[in-house]
Amino acid sequence: MGADELSASLWRERRQLELLLFRLETQLLHLNADDLQWLPFTAADLESVLESLRFETLARHVEAAALAAEWGAPAEATLPVLAAAAPAGSWGALLQEHGHEMTGLLGRTRSAREANLGALASALEGITREAEAAAMSPEPADELALLAQRAAAERALAVVQDCAQPLVEEFLGLA
Repeated sequence: MGADELSASLWRERRQLELLLFRLETQLLHLNADDLQWLPFTAADLESVLESLRFETLARHVEAAALAAEWGAPAEATLPVLAAAAPAGSWGALLQEHGHEMTGLLGRTRSAREANLGALASALEGITREAEAAAMSPEPADELALLAQRAAAERALAVVQDCAQPLVEEFLGLA
C-alpha cells in the first residue's frame, strides 16, 4: 500500500514540475518578445506553482519515509535507494522510471530557469538604460512606469531564482 501512495505522490510532483517548466517557458517567451508588461502575471504564476510544488515535495517526503520504513531502507532514502530496496516485482522498475522522468524534467527546468535569469538580467539592463536616457532627456518621462517595470522585473528575477529544486534533486540522488 505504501508504494501506491509514493507513486501517486511522485505523479503529482511530476505534474507540478511540468507546470513549473511550462510557466518558465511562458515567461521566457514574453521576455524574448520584450513583453515586460506581463512580468507581474508570469511571476505570480510561477509563485503559485512553486507553492504547490513545495506541498507536493513535502507530501512525497512523508510517503517516501513511510515506504522506506516498510521496506527496511534508511528513513532519508533517495529514490534510487528505494528502487533498489523494492521487493521483487514491478515496483523497482516503476520507481526507476519516475526517477528517469523527473531527472529529465529537472534538467529542462534548470535550462529554462537559466535562460529566464539571463533574459531578466538583460531586461533589467534595458530598463536601467531607458531610465538613464529619460533622466538626461529634456522631454518629460513616465518615471513611475519605469519604476514599476523595474520592480516587476526584480520580483520576477527573485521568483525565478527560487525555481531551483534542491530537495527534488537530493531525493533523485542528483545532489
